[in-house]
Amino acid sequence: MSNEFMLATFNANSLRARMNIVMDWLRDNQPDVLCIQETKVQDHDFPLEVFHEAGWHVVYRGMKSYNGVALISREAPVETAFGLQDGSTPDTATIVEEEARVITARFPDLVVVNTYIPQGYETDSPKYEWKIRFLERLRVHMEHLMENRGTPVVWCGDFNIAPEDRDVYDPDGLRGHVCFNPQLSAIFQEFLNMGFVDVFRKHCPEAGEYTFWDYRMNAFKRNLGWRIDHILALKQLAERSAGVFVDRAPRALPSPSDHTFLAARFLR
Repeated sequence: MSNEFMLATFNANSLRARMNIVMDWLRDNQPDVLCIQETKVQDHDFPLEVFHEAGWHVVYRGMKSYNGVALISREAPVETAFGLQDGSTPDTATIVEEEARVITARFPDLVVVNTYIPQGYETDSPKYEWKIRFLERLRVHMEHLMENRGTPVVWCGDFNIAPEDRDVYDPDGLRGHVCFNPQLSAIFQEFLNMGFVDVFRKHCPEAGEYTFWDYRMNAFKRNLGWRIDHILALKQLAERSAGVFVDRAPRALPSPSDHTFLAARFLR
């Protein structure tokens, strides 16, 4: 067994449209866990056999055309839950969407949370209000997981939050955006105050590294990017982080996602 394990996250923006990209990346990088967001596929259409034939375990929950999360791993988790466990009782439609946005998977020595946080549309819209409520409930979900302090927790996914000026290509021009504003920065800091560490920033303090580039404006070639995909780990695990990287190469392939892979290595 290697003395390191790798965890990665990727917003596929339609898994079936990016299957070659995902399978090639798994083959070439051999992560222990890959969390995928925005699979955009109903459960009965999920390409499960492709992963199984390649030797991967998969858990997933999806919807038609929107949202959807999957967790691909070398070993099967011992327990899996979908949605937010925060004690609330949302309506059925909300439960369906939340389950297609959050996977919590327990492994023998690790808890992995994969999230696709709502984008929010516009800051003065009900969708943004729901984004803030979702983040509030997510905090309670994390507090419940942290009650068992002996188990390391790593939380990753598309947060739709650029926390700081160095996380966007034009902070002055973009400030106030639905994914980049003081309210979201404060919420992100609250998660750090709970004991999570931004693993990317632990290793890469410089500006100009991003995980998302819009399809428009020739954004990728011009590096007009955003860092909105994250890997956060509780301090006890973050202290064992050995490195992190953004793999820009898949974003340059034909028919790419508008995001790319973010990965972190941890000492066992």
